[in-house]
Amino acid sequence: MTDAQSLTGRHADGVHLDLFIGGSFRRASSPERTEIRNPATGAPIGSAAKGTPDDMVDAVDAAAAAFDSGIWSRRDALDRGHVLRAIGDALQERLPEFAELETRVTGRPIREMAAQLARLPEWFYYFAGIARGLEGHVKPFKGDFLNYTQFSPLGVVGLITSWNHPLLIFLKKLAPALAAGNTVVVKPPEIAPLSQLLFANLATEAGLPPGVLNVVTGEGAVLGPAMCAAPRMAKLDLTGGTDTGRRVAGMAAQRLIPATMELGGKAPVLIFDDTPLDEAINGAAFAAFIASGQTCVAGTRFIVQQSIYDTFVDRLAAKVSAFRLGDPMERTTDMGPVISRRQMELTLQYIESGKSEGARLVTGGERAQLPAPLDAGYFIQPTIFADVRPDQRIVREEIFGPVIGIMPFTDEKHALHLANDHEFGLGASVWTRDVTRAHRVVRDLNAGIVWINDHHKNDPASIWGGFGSSGYGKENGWNALHEYSKEQNVVVRLAPDFPDWYGGGDRYS
Repeated sequence: MTDAQSLTGRHADGVHLDLFIGGSFRRASSPERTEIRNPATGAPIGSAAKGTPDDMVDAVDAAAAAFDSGIWSRRDALDRGHVLRAIGDALQERLPEFAELETRVTGRPIREMAAQLARLPEWFYYFAGIARGLEGHVKPFKGDFLNYTQFSPLGVVGLITSWNHPLLIFLKKLAPALAAGNTVVVKPPEIAPLSQLLFANLATEAGLPPGVLNVVTGEGAVLGPAMCAAPRMAKLDLTGGTDTGRRVAGMAAQRLIPATMELGGKAPVLIFDDTPLDEAINGAAFAAFIASGQTCVAGTRFIVQQSIYDTFVDRLAAKVSAFRLGDPMERTTDMGPVISRRQMELTLQYIESGKSEGARLVTGGERAQLPAPLDAGYFIQPTIFADVRPDQRIVREEIFGPVIGIMPFTDEKHALHLANDHEFGLGASVWTRDVTRAHRVVRDLNAGIVWINDHHKNDPASIWGGFGSSGYGKENGWNALHEYSKEQNVVVRLAPDFPDWYGGGDRYS
């Protein structure tokens, strides 16, 4: 597995990949490997090296050497942009292969995965375009001085990414980090690392200099502290659970380095009675059950106006109970499995909690029974609870599975109270045809990302990030480029001589 590997990395028994450090694949210092399984069947599909803290040190050293060489950090932004566009083009050509691999690794239906990945080259085109516009500013300064600012890259940055959207989450961090001139070390999720490794190889073949992008796979509890403690680490960017985020943010704070934390969510979906019912039902199903509910902005708390509440519950239950669960590689499949046995068991525990706490189970609530070989997969019926209360676990805690709760509201004030009665503040959506009400409600929602009459939409120019227990910092747009850069202020004395303060000169005139 140390030989040169193709983009697919395929062998007769699956996809087996090593660490990617210094521009090539190399063995980890430990012979242990992580087996990657298809969540739809439980069958093995490949493996990844299990890196050690020493491997993380090697990756950070490779990134630091590349940064210090200036081969990327001091390259003109326009020239960096040319490489980023080439990477986007290379990814565009390989999208079908990546979509198939991501589907096999995550269980997300191929129709969903192909649609999501089709957007990813845009992140490289967008940041290639705006990187040259990262311009300093001339500022006022009293006296005979020139005062200006200039931007430069931070240095080596560490990305810790999540398993639910392995390539999307990775690339929306990577594109601005590279555009700003940084070098990068990535710690992918242990159960879904293959596409990140293959992408690192693709990017290098497309012109990214060796050492600029390094990927170390393995256990987060082992590699995370080593990444955070590395002396050359200049920034940490994590997508993950809130508890993990608190630990990583604490380590970053001890080091006094910046961090971006994109953490948990429990997105409220507010549906007013002037929304066409068919649109409300279709929008609710999309918000809740895309990716089997395994997204940080999944619509999970439905807050529905009392006048349409019963009809909405019945219609949504009828729609989702007709979902086709099955082979994610079939384009007719509506919903796939959750990603692992652990996630399945956790989700089923939450379902039992909802039942025991008195929520009304409307549909679903069980592990789905499918024919072989899918009978060994981690499929859960799309599950709807109605008449939920704000104090119940299924309403308070992030489930990360196909489970939602619905509650009624009486008026706008009541709807906002229910929506904001939560520690999370990542995503939300508002469904109404009253434009003034839509903007009033959005203004008062505690959520960093809000959609009106839609859900889940993302774009490289649209900032992404939350409040409270959902973390801090922003992805996408100019915000991300600034967060991956440091701004320096420069004051230049224009007077021809320097006054002698101690000889009676006025230094401040």
